[in-house]
Amino acid sequence: MVAEAIEDKHMNTPLIEMKNEYKIYIMGTEQVYANDNINLKIYNGEFVAIVGKSGSGKSTLMNIIGALDKPTSGKYILNGRDTSTMTDDELADIRNQTIGFIFQQYNLLPKLTLLENVELPLLYAGVKASERRSRALSSLGRVGLKEKYSQYPNQLSGGQQQRVSIARALAGNPSLLLADEPTGALDSKTSREVLNFLKQLHSEGNTIVMITHDNSIALEAKRVVRIHDGKIIFDGDTEEYASKFQTSN
Repeated sequence: MVAEAIEDKHMNTPLIEMKNEYKIYIMGTEQVYANDNINLKIYNGEFVAIVGKSGSGKSTLMNIIGALDKPTSGKYILNGRDTSTMTDDELADIRNQTIGFIFQQYNLLPKLTLLENVELPLLYAGVKASERRSRALSSLGRVGLKEKYSQYPNQLSGGQQQRVSIARALAGNPSLLLADEPTGALDSKTSREVLNFLKQLHSEGNTIVMITHDNSIALEAKRVVRIHDGKIIFDGDTEEYASKFQTSN
């Protein structure tokens, strides 16, 4: 079903669409183009890796995709809504309603239980307490940690903490899962477990955009977008990407 949806994607409205997107910073008397005329479409059901070296512009692109920032010029349309001219409050609403964030450092609050950590974005969204608990427990169940709901983050391994971060992202039923270097703080074995879990979520129909500097991680996605000096220099499937960039970092 997912494969069919992606195959027919060009007949559908993209979940993410960037049109001539620029992000320009003023550094003294110079203009720095962190994003330089980005045109990008990502459709429901895709698993896309955005890859680039430090300073390439991928973090800026991630911040705009995540509605954490706005382009200097051009448009960014997320789920049919143009975010380019939104206020900070409107951006906060769209983040809460549309995007589930998975962070490199997990960003779990140490004094809250796992259940409370997963409930937190639902609390901000105004979800009632009984529904918050039900959805948080269900999300913890999806990542295999329901029985640990009353424990605290420091009682878990790094891989388990990342799974709690994923559960928190899933609890709001987002249209998009945005993963920022999701294996960056993990050893190779645990990284493999987390990547396999992201693949499982994709197979269930979730749309995932993963930011990474590592080609080997990018190749775990179905499609790769490579950015260099603020520009997209490759956008295609992983097999083609591997043949072109397999020796690059």
